[in-house]
Amino acid sequence: MRRRRFRIKIFKSPLNSDTLQWFLVARILRARGNKGEVAAEILTDFPERLTKLQEVLLGDPHGKGEPRHTKLSACWLSQNHHGQAVFHFENVNSISEAEKLRGFEVLLPLEQRVSLPAGQYFVSDLIGCSVFETPASPPAVASSPCSLAEAPALLGTVRDVQFPGEEVAGTPLLQVETSQGELLIPLAVDICTKIDPLARRIDVVLPEGLRDLN
Repeated sequence: MRRRRFRIKIFKSPLNSDTLQWFLVARILRARGNKGEVAAEILTDFPERLTKLQEVLLGDPHGKGEPRHTKLSACWLSQNHHGQAVFHFENVNSISEAEKLRGFEVLLPLEQRVSLPAGQYFVSDLIGCSVFETPASPPAVASSPCSLAEAPALLGTVRDVQFPGEEVAGTPLLQVETSQGELLIPLAVDICTKIDPLARRIDVVLPEGLRDLN
């Protein structure tokens, strides 16, 4: 009987790559309407919180200067365009003013990131973690209780997380950079037996044949 593989829940919410002080929630696409509103691509797994914000930071797409604090007059989720939100910032009241914001990133301070329950992680918490392989079962004979055969071995470092397509069911995959090349490891509790973002470490038990699939 094939054992059911339980997935670990992962959220995207990318961090600002330069300073790690902010995280992305949206990216402005274009002006919308004639009163200064802008349409934006949603880049958070918690879009409903956008409608409750009163202030955000706007980051220049070319990285010029620090993100600036900007008051919000209103924000709502688009009913016509899935995955988009509409922002209306204070003191932006025309199409021409809205067009100047094209490409800007909508950011929030890192301390405002949603706290996740146990067993759920942000991609940014996993990238850079060291991955250690733990033997699936202890050896039949061990020279000592601390036998090296039982010690976890360093496989490599998490480079990214690969998600299945929106219409394709599947388990996200850790993209692990090893000395032999890339290794894709399913983010399932029976494989990733311990994830410790604070220690920057993930322990895995690799199923037989996984390396051959890669």
